[in-house]
Amino acid sequence: MKILVVNDDGIDAEGIKHLVEWAKTKGEVCVFAPKLQQSGTSHSIEIHNSYEVKKVDAFDGVEAYSVDSTPADCVRVAILGMNKKFDLVLSGINRGFNLGADIHYSGTVGACFEAANCGVRSVALSSDYSSFDNAIKNLDRIFAEIEKHKLLELTQILNVNVPADGDEILITKVGGKVYSDTFDFLPNDMVMPRLINLYKGTRNLELDTDGTFTGHITISPLRVDSTDYSAHDKIIKN
Repeated sequence: MKILVVNDDGIDAEGIKHLVEWAKTKGEVCVFAPKLQQSGTSHSIEIHNSYEVKKVDAFDGVEAYSVDSTPADCVRVAILGMNKKFDLVLSGINRGFNLGADIHYSGTVGACFEAANCGVRSVALSSDYSSFDNAIKNLDRIFAEIEKHKLLELTQILNVNVPADGDEILITKVGGKVYSDTFDFLPNDMVMPRLINLYKGTRNLELDTDGTFTGHITISPLRVDSTDYSAHDKIIKN
């Protein structure tokens, strides 16, 4: 199996190193990762300016490239630019969860949406901000669950979140808003956004949604198609 590994925390981030080492046990690995931190860049791509794509010796025995652009561009350069073929794209391991409506901001998940656009199945992996230990420990179990239920035959993208402890795996829907924002207005017309975790410390969330605050590993199937079919069908019938 040929595996493309990407992330949004940057090619030097700890999480991608763990994911690459694990992926090497599953197939032939190639890395295209951002040169710098790209969290919150969603599915954005660069279409106005050139950017650096440089081969680097960052992982033992693995072909790797540093891309001075977004996670989605990492996927695009690998598949569309260099015409490399992959059976699977793995994105992560992200430091911090990608949950609920906030997946729309995530560069980790954005890379997976671009992979789907390129016809390749993908898995986004995120862990509790405090530690990668539980994610690393459970990678084999997570992918055994994916294979057992043939999840990647049923959907293009899987979004996985792993809490700091707990190993029960749930198949879930995408939940609602997890974070909110406040803004500090600074001198010289500057503003500083600050994220607020809406559910910090909450333990009674619904178990059919992806909030890992219940202490469960969650796997949520995603899709690229954004059509509101309910509205579409009603409009057509009218």
